[in-house]
Amino acid sequence: MTQITLSDFPETIQTLLNQAQKTGETLTITQNDIEIAVISPIKKKSLLEALSTLEPLDEDLGDVDEGLLPLDNIEF
Repeated sequence: MTQITLSDFPETIQTLLNQAQKTGETLTITQNDIEIAVISPIKKKSLLEALSTLEPLDEDLGDVDEGLLPLDNIEF
């Protein structure tokens, strides 16, 4: 995928992209009344939204501390 910095675009396009980012609306580019590209701002998820999409762990982990030594048996 090709990447370009916003500052490399002409000022008019920078303004349109900034507006799309602020409003959350997509920007459709046309040529001869035919849609050729759609630019959509990236929506950042909150931590709560991101956590809500996680799937529960299906496997039983059993005793995860099985075989571990008590801390009082370890020399530091």
